[in-house]
Amino acid sequence: MSAQFSPMLLAVLGLVLAAEFVNGWTDAPNAIATVVSTRVLSPGRALLLAAVLNVLGTMSGTAVAATIGKGIVRPEIINIYTVGAAMVAIVFWSTLAWFYGLPTSESHALIAGLTGAGLATAGPEVLLWAGWQKVLIGLLFSTFLGCFGGLFLMALIYNIWAKARPETVRKLFGRLQVVSAGFMAFSHGANDGQKFIGAFTLVLLLGGVIPSFHVSIWVILLCATMMGIGTAIGGWRIVKTMGLRLTKLEPVHGFAAETGAALVIVFASHLGIPLSTTHTISSAIVGVGATRRFSAVRWGVSRDIITAWILTFPICGFIAWGVTKIAVLIAR
Repeated sequence: MSAQFSPMLLAVLGLVLAAEFVNGWTDAPNAIATVVSTRVLSPGRALLLAAVLNVLGTMSGTAVAATIGKGIVRPEIINIYTVGAAMVAIVFWSTLAWFYGLPTSESHALIAGLTGAGLATAGPEVLLWAGWQKVLIGLLFSTFLGCFGGLFLMALIYNIWAKARPETVRKLFGRLQVVSAGFMAFSHGANDGQKFIGAFTLVLLLGGVIPSFHVSIWVILLCATMMGIGTAIGGWRIVKTMGLRLTKLEPVHGFAAETGAALVIVFASHLGIPLSTTHTISSAIVGVGATRRFSAVRWGVSRDIITAWILTFPICGFIAWGVTKIAVLIAR
């Protein structure tokens, strides 16, 4: 191991991996929630499918990793304490939300944490508007395109298979949902899987281990593995909320929601836009549920999920700001 890996640097890298582990708890399960809830795949098989395709997704590009690593805050005026404080905020908030079975957005938590810690480190000049534009676009994509994608695909399926027997539809889309779940897992890796890879690489840059921002394959594999372990250990709480409590799902609904959400996520990943996969699949499930009837969506559960989203930005930003200030005082 290089002498450049100081104890503090290793500690911050460990915090990034802890945040990636928690990402597996609270975000990665969204990729398999519907396919498990419709009983098309067992949890074990769904997890294996998600793990493999999440890793493949993380290898499909690095545009989102670059946005997170060098597009939200100025790397040249922050330090490893900044990133470490952001990770502490993510782990605390996401673990709390997981305890109550609420899917949180690690995208929003990571961006808010970096912002709060960055402001504590260097003030408003630390923020990069170009990256924040992509964040705001991601919010619009995940909310409106996610919901519209699920609604549109479900309406299209209703029209095409309107006269088909229910048993035929269930059998056909039971098979197709395996494909859509795989597509959703791949898209999750292509966007969410890259975010903490970007943070990990940023820490290596700030610690002087690498001379410029470049994502290495070992970083991709390490972060993807941590996310998969987190999903295996704690993902079932989120699967129940997303797949069982939000609305009643059949394979055809799961296919429409997963495909609609995955298309939006892959499109955003290609543009380097970090968005919330939780937000996107939730919106798609709501869109699918609304095609049956407005009351098919359990709006009380939706309200709890939306509340968690809204609170993520200020809470993670404030925690990261406070942790940074404390770390600076201790380091003096």
